[in-house]
Amino acid sequence: MTRAKRAETPSTAPHAGDSHDLIRVHGARVNNLKDVSVEIPKRRLTVFTGVSGSGKSSLVFGTIAAESQRLINETYSAFVQGFMPTLARPEVDVLEGLTTAISVDQQRMGSDPRSTVGTATDANAMLRILFSRLGKPHIGPPSAYSFNTASVRASGAITVERGNRTKAEKATFHRTGGMCARCEGRGSVSDIDLTQLYDDTKSLAEGAFTIPGWKSDSQWTVQVYAQSGFVDPDKPIAKYTKKELRDFLYGEPVKVKVNGVNLTYEGLIPKIQKSFLSKDKEAMQPHIRAFVERAVTFTTCPECDGTRLSEGARSSKIKRISIADACAMEIRDLAEWVRGIEEPSVAPLLDALQQTLDSFVEIGLGYLSLDRPAGTLSGGEAQRVKMIRHLGSSLTDVTYVFDEPTIGLHPHDIQRMNNLLLRLRDKGNTVLVVEHKPETIVIADHVVDLGPGAGSGGGTICFEGTVEGLRASDTITGRHFDDRAAVKETVREATGAMEIRGATANNLRKVDVDVPLGVLVVVTGVAGSGKSSLVHGSIPAGEGVVSIDQSPIRGSRRSNPATYTGLLDPIRKAFAKENGVKPALFSANSEGACPTCNGAGVIYMDLAMMAGVATPCEDCEGKRFQPAVLEYELGGRDISEVLAMSVAEAEEFFGSGEAHLPAAHRILDRLSDVGLGYLSLGQPLTTLSGGERQRLKLATHMGDKGGVYVLDEPTTGLHLADVEQLLGLLDRLVDSGKSVIVVEHHQAVMAHADWIIDLGPGAGHDGGKVVFEGTPADLVDARSTLTGEHLAAYVGR
Repeated sequence: MTRAKRAETPSTAPHAGDSHDLIRVHGARVNNLKDVSVEIPKRRLTVFTGVSGSGKSSLVFGTIAAESQRLINETYSAFVQGFMPTLARPEVDVLEGLTTAISVDQQRMGSDPRSTVGTATDANAMLRILFSRLGKPHIGPPSAYSFNTASVRASGAITVERGNRTKAEKATFHRTGGMCARCEGRGSVSDIDLTQLYDDTKSLAEGAFTIPGWKSDSQWTVQVYAQSGFVDPDKPIAKYTKKELRDFLYGEPVKVKVNGVNLTYEGLIPKIQKSFLSKDKEAMQPHIRAFVERAVTFTTCPECDGTRLSEGARSSKIKRISIADACAMEIRDLAEWVRGIEEPSVAPLLDALQQTLDSFVEIGLGYLSLDRPAGTLSGGEAQRVKMIRHLGSSLTDVTYVFDEPTIGLHPHDIQRMNNLLLRLRDKGNTVLVVEHKPETIVIADHVVDLGPGAGSGGGTICFEGTVEGLRASDTITGRHFDDRAAVKETVREATGAMEIRGATANNLRKVDVDVPLGVLVVVTGVAGSGKSSLVHGSIPAGEGVVSIDQSPIRGSRRSNPATYTGLLDPIRKAFAKENGVKPALFSANSEGACPTCNGAGVIYMDLAMMAGVATPCEDCEGKRFQPAVLEYELGGRDISEVLAMSVAEAEEFFGSGEAHLPAAHRILDRLSDVGLGYLSLGQPLTTLSGGERQRLKLATHMGDKGGVYVLDEPTTGLHLADVEQLLGLLDRLVDSGKSVIVVEHHQAVMAHADWIIDLGPGAGHDGGKVVFEGTPADLVDARSTLTGEHLAAYVGR
């Protein structure tokens, strides 16, 4: 066999495949983008900057990542596409040079009680296999260690056909699961306070039920019980016999006739569990949520002690450690334990598990445990957990898209995140990052700055180039890039103190601290040091305390700033009073809705496995209301014109003249205060950015009556230029007599504080202590903590 000779003279002409080194976007018009055209270098780290609402996410997530995902979905057969989400083509003229895009966003992980850090990252699956191989005593396959799998046992007769004969045989079926039978793998059990459901001194006929929405004449609720025949409607509940009370509270579902209609009767407890406890509490109306919080208490399951696992699963151990013990360890401790297991028969499994656990530690999440419920992770933690599976990936030439990866990170942790982003780039991937923090912008190979303003005032490219070019540019980002807040020279004096004694929530170590009142207090510390545990777990929520955490606001495409903030209510009443008609006419979700599109403004056409198409309603022209409703005016404007106004325009409109409306003006003032003056009142909540949603929530709660405001990272999603406006808002709250407590990592907020409480020194079991209390100036001078060192560097001392 002869080998072919290689050509001696290599070609100097570039290979055609090397010319595709740019992602080209031409004419992007998603959300507020105004025919944006941009070229993004591949295999480089590109950071997208600009004020909140300028169009960064619309370009990166809504255009580039969305089109990449849509094109990948189209490679599957029509049958498979039928099971996948349908994605519309983004509004863009040309998109070239796309590669597979992997989006790592800030969306919270599912709040299912059985979803944990371990189940979300496959670490639990590997641990289950490990225990099924090495655990003593051996109790069964991996499913025997799963709290999502119940044990099942069945027996009976089966018919077996052999040739022309059939034969009945006895068969048994058994599956061993690891689920705790008492709590069904949830780790907690619910207990319903019956005194919150009814007044037992009254009869059903006298209105004994105290459940919201249960009216005496309702045949679906009260009358089902009153006319069921199981209980005497005229007898006080306290005088029911044992059988009557059992049927009333725990009766099995059975058909009964109520006023001639066939309805299902079931015990009050299962009915409450189905109608209230099976729903997401955050999505409930406020008065319903308050009822559930009063009526239902959750306690640790007494049988599994909160581990979610059956006794069998807890009894099987490796080196005196059960799978419940392993999942409860901090991940960095678990990694060390796994490293100590030497068993050649499972070496590949141990290597894979070790790599996953080491990735947690490397990404700064070593303080978590695998049994931590996924729904309790902050947005930043959830984003980093999603990164775990990509760090060890063999894929290259992938486009990774990150949405503010430094959210929730202490300045000490940001460098670690930067290194991870650079590692992904150096493997030959394209990394696109939406970011506000200068510490991350500075590592970019290429910067794209959008603006100049937000909403309709943004959506254009203001700058493209290097970080040095951005610094020298006259854009808002360029001008504020090197802004540094100075430490306060004089601080306010506290008017009192909130005492916290012996706090032990999560990793706190019997913390005693006095939180000053009447001033701006900032609680700092590295991620996982115990800040949220101290603030949300130890400050009593109730009268006088308004807590605004990071949980996302709920809302469909019908929800908008006007409906969410309660602004629409006084506006509808004013329209009704002015025109002598019902307020319901001025709601697109009620009587005034266009009958063709049901008040949506668009017609959605479902095209099966193809992307659905949304077209403006021809009858109402996208205005959402019936033509007759639009004839009614207030101050010369109809309701659709009012909802199309920006907050700033509406503030002026309702501030004086014919449409003067103090109730609406107060809400609009608060929206302006948090920097949302550019939002239109009728803009769907689904189109708002993460930072806009957070500030909308803040504006809504500013109207609550309370003496203490607790804020969790209010700078989330804020541009450098907007942070100053937020500081002014916090000052106004304090100057009006409020006490403001802020959990924050942003150095500008720390420097502006009257008092700082620093937790640490590390994360997890290395944290949980108060390592500093005092003024920002004292913290900078002492430099005794990580926060002190970074704040001193920030203010230039």
